[in-house]
Amino acid sequence: MECVVQGIIETQHVEALEILLQGLCGVHKERLRTHEICLKSSPNLGAVSSEVRILCDLEQPEPTWTVRHIGGAMRGAGAEQISVLVRTMVESKVSKNVLRLFYALGYKLDHELLRVGFSFHFQRGAQITVTVSSVNKMLKLHATDEAVPVTPGIQLVEVTAPASAESYSEVVSAVSSFCEYLAPLLHLSKPGISTGVVPTAAAAAASLMSDGGGTPL
Repeated sequence: MECVVQGIIETQHVEALEILLQGLCGVHKERLRTHEICLKSSPNLGAVSSEVRILCDLEQPEPTWTVRHIGGAMRGAGAEQISVLVRTMVESKVSKNVLRLFYALGYKLDHELLRVGFSFHFQRGAQITVTVSSVNKMLKLHATDEAVPVTPGIQLVEVTAPASAESYSEVVSAVSSFCEYLAPLLHLSKPGISTGVVPTAAAAAASLMSDGGGTPL
């Protein structure tokens, strides 16, 4: 399973966010360019529809492929009281023939996206990954070179961390604590709960740009 929160930030403040993340994480960023293909099962494959995401990493000299299935979120009173979404997630490296396999199994293309940006991977109470990316849609099938932004001027920020049934509470705490450092620039919440752009972002970005981000915490 994994713990995840999301938020948005204006593209003009992304450089300031990068400076802040560099200071907090103490590691170099990694470039991100991922072609994401969402497939859904047809009705004859079961009473409950299934959705898988095929991810192609275009930053590699030879593109690599991953299949990811995101399951249901944790439910109950405990889940409602925390600000981080805890959900099941399974992923595996696959070959470039993966699309042909899923089409043969009866899955159909639902939509596809191109995510372009950067990510940070680091240890801070949990193995945390922060991705900052523009989300782009394809005007033609698989035409990544012709992708256009879904929301021009806005980028998606996602913080994720792997967890288990035994450790998720510690991971939730680690993710929540880390997100507090980003609060002046953006608000992070459970996916699907949009809080918009924070009013303090411009002032916080100006401060970060003027002092270069400070020292690692």
